[in-house]
Amino acid sequence: MDTMRDRFAPVVSRLLDEDPRVAVVLADIGTDAFTETQRKHPDRVINVGIREQLLVGAGAGLALAGLRPVVHTFASFLVERPFEQLKLDFGHQDVGGVLVSAAASFDWPSGGYTHMSPGDVALLDTLDGWTVHVPGHPDEAETLLRHAVAAGDDKVYVRLSVQSNSRALPVDGARFRTVREGLGGVVIAVGPMLDNVLAASEGLDLTVLYATTVRPFDGEALRRAAGAAGAAGAAGAAAASDVVIVEPYLAGTSTAAANDALADVPHRVLGLGVGRRELRRYGQIDEHMAAHGLDARSLRERITGFLGARALV
Repeated sequence: MDTMRDRFAPVVSRLLDEDPRVAVVLADIGTDAFTETQRKHPDRVINVGIREQLLVGAGAGLALAGLRPVVHTFASFLVERPFEQLKLDFGHQDVGGVLVSAAASFDWPSGGYTHMSPGDVALLDTLDGWTVHVPGHPDEAETLLRHAVAAGDDKVYVRLSVQSNSRALPVDGARFRTVREGLGGVVIAVGPMLDNVLAASEGLDLTVLYATTVRPFDGEALRRAAGAAGAAGAAGAAAASDVVIVEPYLAGTSTAAANDALADVPHRVLGLGVGRRELRRYGQIDEHMAAHGLDARSLRERITGFLGARALV
């Protein structure tokens, strides 16, 4: 199966053919995939070289000129290194564009910590008005890329990963999707975490929500699911709505959003994701997953430890 990033260049190349407003800005990474497209659209496929601040600034400049820029490189070079340009060139100037990252939190372990970005979504949370898509399958990535480019002048971040669920689900670029229903608590699985969450929660009395668009946060879907779980537990010792969020980036990134969504009801929230401690022996992706407690076995232990007897059928 191809990866999300394999899908990126063909999709954006078609969009360049279809819409004269679309432009793509690169910083050496990924240029080979656009060789033919650059011949066809030399004025709208721009490689600035290894200059990430310029990458973002050039994208914002194209937006000021009325184009819809798609800006692409590894997440650490797209969000972290040029963060000031994101804040000022896009935010302060109030223009939109589409940031498309690769390498995610630890997709290329041998590249070392310079090529890892578990804090990207948390960092974007400090800025106003960004939509964030986290697809869990290449087909979902294609759908969300098209949503992002078509989103008027919005500021959109699409987080691509080599990690993928076994099958795609219908996604609409807005709402969480209910994939399993239960009364013992709610687990939100973000993007490529869904397969592990489903395996970890097999046989448990839990609702599983699937999130591929995490900003704006679908508080309405969470309130509905948590309300059902809370009502079921109201006669017992614990009347709180219990929520676990499993994210493929920094643990706790979305706990504040969940707390805000449930501000008027008793609740508890556990955020699971990539830990803050740097793993200096880089290993393989599955070793990182296990070390951060995101493999199915570890997730089951952590989820049942938090939810207790209410999660058991």
